[in-house]
Amino acid sequence: VQLQASGGGLVQAGGSLRLSCAASGSRFSINYMGWYRQAPGKQRELVAGINSGDSTTYADSVKGRFTVSRDPAKNTLYLQMNSLKPEDTAVYYCNVEAFLGSIATTYWGQGTLVTVSS
Repeated sequence: VQLQASGGGLVQAGGSLRLSCAASGSRFSINYMGWYRQAPGKQRELVAGINSGDSTTYADSVKGRFTVSRDPAKNTLYLQMNSLKPEDTAVYYCNVEAFLGSIATTYWGQGTLVTVSS
């Protein structure tokens, strides 16, 4: 499974960005998709996730501002980020848990940089 993330960039505080992550490959079934982020000098943390039943989870710091969604037909994950703050600045990574047959494997995208200026 290959993951291609896009949509990062530079935005002013209060602005919005939409991240996308497309999964490609053959004969896989996605169980879970999520966004993580890593700011300089900090550990990677979960931002938001969505499972195959469309149940979602969010970090407390982004609740009410970010929305995670997916398009199963396109195997694509989205993250709509509104009311961005400078502390949201980080490299954002998509994460996918997929089944190849009966074996579950976790995959990471290459990361996309989000920079929020004050």
